[in-house]
Amino acid sequence: MVCRTPPNRHSGSIFFALQKAVTGGPRRFCSVKYERVHPPLSFVTPRPRKIIHCDCDCFYAAVETRDDPSLRGKPVAVGGRADQRGVVATCNYEARHFGVRSAMATAQAVQRCPDLIVLPPTMEKYRVASRQILAIYRDYTDLVEPLSLDEAYLDVSDARHCHGSATLMAREIRARIAADVGITASAGIAPNKFVAKIASDWNKPDGQHVVLPEQVDAFVAALQVKKLFGVGAVTAAKLNRLGASTCADLRSWSLLELQQHFGKFGTRLFELVRGIDLREVCSDRERKSISVEETYNQDLPDLAACAAPMRTLVEQLVLRVQRNDAARFICKLTVKIRFADFRQTSVECLGTGIELQTFRHLLETGFARGMQPVRLLGAGVRLEEEESEQQLGLFE
Repeated sequence: MVCRTPPNRHSGSIFFALQKAVTGGPRRFCSVKYERVHPPLSFVTPRPRKIIHCDCDCFYAAVETRDDPSLRGKPVAVGGRADQRGVVATCNYEARHFGVRSAMATAQAVQRCPDLIVLPPTMEKYRVASRQILAIYRDYTDLVEPLSLDEAYLDVSDARHCHGSATLMAREIRARIAADVGITASAGIAPNKFVAKIASDWNKPDGQHVVLPEQVDAFVAALQVKKLFGVGAVTAAKLNRLGASTCADLRSWSLLELQQHFGKFGTRLFELVRGIDLREVCSDRERKSISVEETYNQDLPDLAACAAPMRTLVEQLVLRVQRNDAARFICKLTVKIRFADFRQTSVECLGTGIELQTFRHLLETGFARGMQPVRLLGAGVRLEEEESEQQLGLFE
């Protein structure tokens, strides 16, 4: 009897990692005699990619400080006025030292930092800086996926700059942003988007971090589960209660167990805790919607209890739309509600601007469909599909 040798550790590492986690161990091949053959094409792992995630440091505040040097060394935030129930869009590190953060009510930010300088957003200046930054990215690769005005993924796997070194390219890109735009940026370099994005936050501000292919497993294993994309405060608390505080802890869970606890998101968790992310960098990525949502530690008991959280969500949505420069493409407004029994409903209407009163009406309509406590609320906008290319055009 002849049996074929399974793929080697290089060609099938992801397959066997998944197989072991799902079934408890690698499949036992028959063992009378082995004959070496080429592994099936589906088992072959492609060569590691070189992904850079580049993110400017405190973008809005950095541009304002660049244009007004007297602000340097002082706590600065960009956002709405405290007396108009405004919120902070971004703030510099001097302000963060006092506990100020993005999406915080400006009034609360001023309480924490009485000397905080709050400036209104000047979007045209930010767009100009964004166009300059994207032009620098595109000098290195055509595979650039903008995430917002100041953040993007770059796939430099085939780039020939800097002798093909993604580390050197990231360093050069950051130096050019500092010299040409006058602000700093941080970068993460890794074999996939998930790890690169986490790595870009590792040495902020004005730094970079590299995770080599052979380092991904240990890097991800040590991460706190709250670092995973999609894991908010409520999910992180649930995971901690179940005994999982790090990705290494969560690797002991089978795919089935994760799906039982977290539904479809369990599949994504299963992949992320192993550092698996096969998403490609898409230069023609079209954003069709923007939304924010929150799962609450305690269910909101009635419609009245949903009012204040909805206002907060709408304020956060305004900031996110501004950051993506998408206000002129809004065509619909949406509200999402998940009730205590996990039933979910969404309500939408036509609209070209974000108005709190409209979101309140949508909330009332959606709540009437369930008439029970609410565990999750969301607010969002849909964007005109035919305008998608123009939306990204502001970077060109």
